[in-house]
Amino acid sequence: QVQFVESGGGLVQPGGSLRLSCAASGFTFSNYAMSWYRQAPGKERELVARINSIRGITNYADSVKGRFTISRDNAKNTVYLQMNSLKPEDTDVYYCIGGWGQLDRVGSWGQGTQVTVSS
Repeated sequence: QVQFVESGGGLVQPGGSLRLSCAASGFTFSNYAMSWYRQAPGKERELVARINSIRGITNYADSVKGRFTISRDNAKNTVYLQMNSLKPEDTDVYYCIGGWGQLDRVGSWGQGTQVTVSS
């Protein structure tokens, strides 16, 4: 059974940093791209960042470019999201999932991890 367990969220002041982790299981992690999404109440889930499986090619939403960094450790079946210079508008629940997009999506959404940026 494919499973994603996100962690590392919390309350942080504007300008602060957090590192999210996503532990994946139930599929061959190293064969798939991985993506981070976020969702606020009443809004659609939006792509934040993604990383492919082979060359580590990455892609970011314009709103987080230069502030967030996605990385992966295939030995640990884990994908990370380093978030720096956080802004109040980054407040959301963050989710990870397998795949680069909908066409190659692996698994279903987990519980996510709450990130709150507030002074």
